[in-house]
Amino acid sequence: MPRNLYSVGMSDVVHLERDGSVGIVRIDRPKVNALNADVVQGLDEACAAIEADDTIRAVVVTGGERTFSAGADLKEMADGTPDDVRRRVGGLQKACDRIEALPLVTIAAINGYALGGGCEIALACDFRFADRAARIGQPEIVVGLIPGAGGTQRLPRIVGMPRAKWMIYSGEFVDSAQGSDWALIDEVVDGDVIARAVEAATKYASGPTLSLGAAKRAIHRAVGAEAEGLANELDEFVALFSTADTKHGLESFAKEGPGKATYQGR
Repeated sequence: MPRNLYSVGMSDVVHLERDGSVGIVRIDRPKVNALNADVVQGLDEACAAIEADDTIRAVVVTGGERTFSAGADLKEMADGTPDDVRRRVGGLQKACDRIEALPLVTIAAINGYALGGGCEIALACDFRFADRAARIGQPEIVVGLIPGAGGTQRLPRIVGMPRAKWMIYSGEFVDSAQGSDWALIDEVVDGDVIARAVEAATKYASGPTLSLGAAKRAIHRAVGAEAEGLANELDEFVALFSTADTKHGLESFAKEGPGKATYQGR
């Protein structure tokens, strides 16, 4: 791993590192890099540091050598009120928006699982590189939820509506080979996926970054996630916390693990 130049986040759970002109944002909350309020704040602070440092010319986002992120900290979420949920998930949505809006080329380097909010962070990047064992998915439906940080907006734009519906409706994971076929994964890497992502990012960093940023903004204005769609997604997500099914799904997941809940449609 590159030497650590920055450390951001309330609990030291997100690091901003450097490899030459490439900034590396690394989520570091063992065991599975679950996304809590500290991680979300750390991601936001990392973006602010990148925006303020004109010597960073491309960005890699990763979770390290074992897991990108297994998604939201469901215990923290289940213990909150609807207003708490809106604030926490809205914060992650804004962090993903800020990653997407960085005026630099961004690459997600995925080892292991990128699930739920972890998948949404990866979707906010320009490209996704993954190792052979990687798994990516939006399994929120398993606990009676939907993606809340941009998954319903960005995923269809990348893989198409039918495939996005299948991933979101089923909660099934996509492996790196299938993800490559669907253009969800841009490069499958044998070996060190973080090193490969840094290598690719370095080439972009040595290019005309102002022109790349202009191209990125123009493309996103044409096909990017729109504010209204993201707001509607968050509203739908928060409303589910008033349903019996979602409450049961979260309780069942906490006690028995995934796939044990019995839903009644209420």
